[in-house]
Amino acid sequence: MKATSRLRVLVIDVGGSHVKTRVSGKREMRQFESGPRLTARQMVKRVHELAGEWVYDVVSIGYPGIVLHGKLFTEPVHLGGGWVGFDFAKALGRPTRVLNDAAMQAIGSYEGGRMLYLGLGTGLGSALIVDGIVAPMELAHLMFKKGRSYEDYVGDSGRRRLGEKKWRKIVGEVVQQLSTVLEADYVVIGGGNARKLRRLPKNARLGNNDFAFIGGFRVWHASARQGRRGRKRAGVTLA
Repeated sequence: MKATSRLRVLVIDVGGSHVKTRVSGKREMRQFESGPRLTARQMVKRVHELAGEWVYDVVSIGYPGIVLHGKLFTEPVHLGGGWVGFDFAKALGRPTRVLNDAAMQAIGSYEGGRMLYLGLGTGLGSALIVDGIVAPMELAHLMFKKGRSYEDYVGDSGRRRLGEKKWRKIVGEVVQQLSTVLEADYVVIGGGNARKLRRLPKNARLGNNDFAFIGGFRVWHASARQGRRGRKRAGVTLA
């Protein structure tokens, strides 16, 4: 495999409303709509069409569901079927790493210490990084209050049900609660609905969609550095 500085990475950020792609070394981002009927095979076909003339050596995929040891564990809630067990490396024709989409955003946002990432989008994504070790989390479906989950309140359906003003207040409560319980030094709030917050909760900063791509690049570049150094925990590492 090529040296770290020369490794060209294609990043695919799979979301409930759009699939976004970008290749390292280029600023251009290309995307297409996803939605509840998008299958894994259809996604790969569209990516091949979009990537066009782009040249890349490896691929990172941010997936909106549970990923264990690089394998998809559950089908996505907001997309079509056929994802679990799908051979992305074979279909894309390149070595491929799949990780939870929130974890990929978190890796791109990380600036050291103990960081909690929360993604406000179609649902709620979450990940925790402690001293460079990444722990993808599934906080979305834990009960928050009144028999409803965190995602029911701060996901997009919650925003529409509650209205913008009450939704913003609930987001603040959720951020404060999870930050305290998980003892986070700081919180990064990303996702498409993050920009709808008028005021950020204490100890939080706004994420950026570009951070998902940075995270996808870092996954491969960090692992290449680790291989050269001969140790497992150099830089950012998936737990």
